[in-house]
Amino acid sequence: MQFKGNIEDTLQRLLGQEDTDGDKKITIEDKGPKAFIINLFSENAGVYTEQSRSAKAYTIKGTYHLSNFLQELALEKALGKTEANILLSNIEEAPTTRISRMIKDYFWDDLTRTLDAKGLRKSLGDDKATDTTQRLYVPATDQQGIVYYQNLQQQFPQLEVLVLPKEITPEYVKSINSKPGVLALALQDEKGIPFVVPGGRFNEMYGWDSYFEGVGLLLDNRIDLAKAMVDNFCYQIKHYGKILNANRSYYLTRTQPPFLSSFIREVYEADPSIGKEWLASVLKVAIQEYETVWMQAPRLTENGLNRYYAQGIGIPPETENGHFEDVLSAFAKAHSETTEEFIRKYQSGKIKEPKLDTYFTHDRSLRESGHDTSWRLDDVCADLNTVDVNSLLYKYETDFAYIINTYFDGEFEGYTVAYWNTLASKRSERMHTLMWNEERGQYFDYNIQTKEQTYFESASNYFPLWAGLVVAKDVQKIVHSLMQELKEKGGIAGSSRKMNAQVPKDAVQRQWDYPNGWAPHQMMIWRGLKNYDFEAEMQELIYRWLWMITRNAVDYNGTIPEKYDVVACTHKVYAEYGNVGTEFDYITTSGFGWMNASYQYGLSLLTPDLRKKLDTLIDPDTLF
Repeated sequence: MQFKGNIEDTLQRLLGQEDTDGDKKITIEDKGPKAFIINLFSENAGVYTEQSRSAKAYTIKGTYHLSNFLQELALEKALGKTEANILLSNIEEAPTTRISRMIKDYFWDDLTRTLDAKGLRKSLGDDKATDTTQRLYVPATDQQGIVYYQNLQQQFPQLEVLVLPKEITPEYVKSINSKPGVLALALQDEKGIPFVVPGGRFNEMYGWDSYFEGVGLLLDNRIDLAKAMVDNFCYQIKHYGKILNANRSYYLTRTQPPFLSSFIREVYEADPSIGKEWLASVLKVAIQEYETVWMQAPRLTENGLNRYYAQGIGIPPETENGHFEDVLSAFAKAHSETTEEFIRKYQSGKIKEPKLDTYFTHDRSLRESGHDTSWRLDDVCADLNTVDVNSLLYKYETDFAYIINTYFDGEFEGYTVAYWNTLASKRSERMHTLMWNEERGQYFDYNIQTKEQTYFESASNYFPLWAGLVVAKDVQKIVHSLMQELKEKGGIAGSSRKMNAQVPKDAVQRQWDYPNGWAPHQMMIWRGLKNYDFEAEMQELIYRWLWMITRNAVDYNGTIPEKYDVVACTHKVYAEYGNVGTEFDYITTSGFGWMNASYQYGLSLLTPDLRKKLDTLIDPDTLF
């Protein structure tokens, strides 16, 4: 059976009756009758007319089914249709099936970008820009890109193509902070190699987001797109010296958490027909990144472990207005200046303030970590050997050993399996010595200045499970600690209740801390539990996270946002930057990149029995 009818007329009647708060969505907060009558026709019926005898009155009931109908009308309208043809099965679709189908069939495509003549307009805009000029910066080492983009200027009147210097210094980056622009990515045959953006105002290719998006893409058989993102990462390393925080000009001095070896391995294992020539080329670039970005000072510290350390000068320009108000006003007061005047003099170099310079080094490093922001890293990040970055680099070392052993007969470009295994073993030993806490059953960040563990209970403390570096005698303890300290109704929180209790009541709530939960943490912890055969714990955490996503999507018109409050199990998160992916009319056509991936990945691991329970939204606290 299917609905046939005029789209615009039906939309207006539906919204007029059910959208009582006028936000162009149908949610549990609307006060309509939650029942809308339509005419259904058999799929073999002829042309629709109001008088058709094949018509059958049908009442769509409840928030979820009504919002599905609204979304289907919006999809039909987006195709340029005036008359709808909507299957009843889509209106009454099971929640998990619908969310997963929308991600696979619509969201990935809507989040895909290319930096070429066809796709450039989607990525040029920047809400941080203060003028109308749209800039695109091209590396001096990419002659093909320089020629291509300079030729494009004729098609884009507001486009200014600028060639970066061969040596990109913090001083140079500061000099162009008032002229923000997109950074070029890879081209092939005068077409941009595609990439996926997180969504909303995040309209560029981000560092660690891309790996998690790739996990979802591979599950949805979008191997071509996942491979393209690896190729774009390799372009960044070759031409910008690192995988960028994102491909915007103000991110040129910092990278993000390293996931390239995992990305390469998973893409190739998904489709070995890509060929060993490709594998060899990207493996070579990944080793280059490991050696030149991570295994050099300042990111390599004297004890042999690593830290995040982003360079830069002055106030990070990409932050929201007022973000540093408390910090800057305190320094301004000490200098007997107004905040505005202090900022002007500090930015111009007339006022020298080493303590503030150090604060911003920590802040940039915190952003390089991807955890922007968290009290774990605030004003201390550059002093920490963090559990997360060292776990990820251990994974690089073991991935390199595995790839070389499996696909290159034990030797690649002079590197042997034994070489990488030795590095991994040394890192594991150092981490166990400096970071492992036997009493608390978890790893902690290590402060290289105080020579002490931080004791900050964070989801990142469990990255060793994902990386596979937890030794057998410790694994039971670390899993017990995880479930005791971080498990909440909706999954794993970014930090523990204990840590939250230590934060002053008038302090800003940091978005990567309690009570918020994030997709990359969930996905890594699930895989870590799977690695160590903790099936029951994995299933419980997956169910809790997917239940929260599904519950919110059912109640709020298909909403799939950037993050959740895992304690209240809501997408209504207002910490710091709000919540991307919650503002839309009629239908979300993109969700949010790594949230989409976490849903697909969770469903791929969840047992059939729990998926059935998920479709009926059985509360997790009644199951576990």
